[in-house]
Amino acid sequence: MLGTMDVHHHWTKLFERLPSYFDLQRKLMFLEDQISYLLGGIQVVYIEELQPVLTLEEYYSLLDVFYNRLLKSRIPFHPRSLRGLQMILNSDRYAPSLHDLGHFNIPTLCDLVYLQWFLLTKAQQARENMKRKNELKVTESELIQASTKKFSLERFYKDPSVSSVQMVDCCTRLLDRPLPWLHGMHLCVSNFYSVMQDGDLCIPWNWKNGRATK
Repeated sequence: MLGTMDVHHHWTKLFERLPSYFDLQRKLMFLEDQISYLLGGIQVVYIEELQPVLTLEEYYSLLDVFYNRLLKSRIPFHPRSLRGLQMILNSDRYAPSLHDLGHFNIPTLCDLVYLQWFLLTKAQQARENMKRKNELKVTESELIQASTKKFSLERFYKDPSVSSVQMVDCCTRLLDRPLPWLHGMHLCVSNFYSVMQDGDLCIPWNWKNGRATK
């Protein structure tokens, strides 16, 4: 536990770091934009629930390595040919892949000639996957609203680790049951049963008859 003086020192250090933090943030955004420009307009994103936890410095380093490799390779992409698509960078993969949600998983050290071929040949499939993802998001939002209304929940939300597919499955089964004891509660869909310190009730997305299904 931090003492009074420790807390003051801790916050002082944080405030001292803010200028360098914002400077690094600007550099990071610049790298994302430059990578996007070199790869036909594809958007570089960071998806918290699908990527390892990285500090700002670690993520910047990841982007910097990939950007410099792209600059040296000079692989041509038609401007805006991949506009509307998304990619995430990974350091723990060896070959690019396309996620079911429509974004590309790109290793920083992958073969860039192969990457060009992969992105261009999978672009249409990526667009179709993203369309399904957006439709799924709409369905998820509608089911969350319906569940909130039916059970008179004060708050209904999900943990970042729970996917839209899992949330849709959970809500669909919740709506099939009379659950009057949920009235006025804060309900969080996660991966386990628990009660949070602020009183929010957590249930696993794969619950069934009071249990979590496999």
